[in-house]
Amino acid sequence: MNIENVSLEKEDMRKLLGAANGDAALLYLYIRCGNDPAEAERALGLTGARFSCAAATLRQMGLWPEARKNPVIGGERPSYSETDVICAMDTDNSFRLLYGEVQRLLGRTLNTEELKILLGFVRYLGLPAEVISVLVTYCKDRARQKGSLRNPSLRTVEKEAYFWAEQGIDTLEEAAAFIQSQNQRNSRLAHLMKLLQIRGRNLTQAEEKYAASWLEMGFSDEVITMAYERTCLNTGSLNWPYMNKILCRWADAGLKTPDQIRSGDRKGGLPKGASGELGAAELEAIEQLMRKREA
Repeated sequence: MNIENVSLEKEDMRKLLGAANGDAALLYLYIRCGNDPAEAERALGLTGARFSCAAATLRQMGLWPEARKNPVIGGERPSYSETDVICAMDTDNSFRLLYGEVQRLLGRTLNTEELKILLGFVRYLGLPAEVISVLVTYCKDRARQKGSLRNPSLRTVEKEAYFWAEQGIDTLEEAAAFIQSQNQRNSRLAHLMKLLQIRGRNLTQAEEKYAASWLEMGFSDEVITMAYERTCLNTGSLNWPYMNKILCRWADAGLKTPDQIRSGDRKGGLPKGASGELGAAELEAIEQLMRKREA
């Protein structure tokens, strides 16, 4: 096994930290040292299942050495007719079984239009039946997490199906790796919401984008709390763009721990706003907020 000094790009490191997958990180380091991926399972003592999930995680993050699968062809999506559906039901036993399984998962009978969508999953996206079953289950679980008591529509499942196809998620191993990474991400987002004292609601799409980027930066709970407290002190409440400026400046300055941040404050080496001091841009932002409140 080759073991040599290797440097990691900051973006790759953020992806690995965000995935929180020890096997994937170990496999990535093994490959970056110039070792043969084909020998990784034996050399690292991984079981076949652990290796497959680790490799799938790296593929999804674009960190696997092989070329990524071709994305779904762009342009107009194919339109299937009622005759196509009837033919598939009459001649394709695997599609019949899939139809029954999806109905069971969603707890209702699929209509003709929904069967056309399901046929597209198989014929156009090329997703295996077992992956489609996992996909539907994942969409159900996600709806529950968002507080919905109803099962998702097949149109909602279709949006996720196209995303999976674009990401090359077409095996059970890749589906498992993706779902595991999403569950870990959701758990970390829920913990971050507690740090930010957000209760009784879900994050908006814009808020979730900010939060996910902060998690990728790899900051500790204490550092996140420091940024939150400084944001509240300077703006009067949680201001997402303002807090993002603080954390981005700390990250750009290479400050990762509370001691490093406090040291940077004392040395005056941080740009205004990163240390909690108000700069011109921050003052202007606060003035705009005050004007909106008075309007």
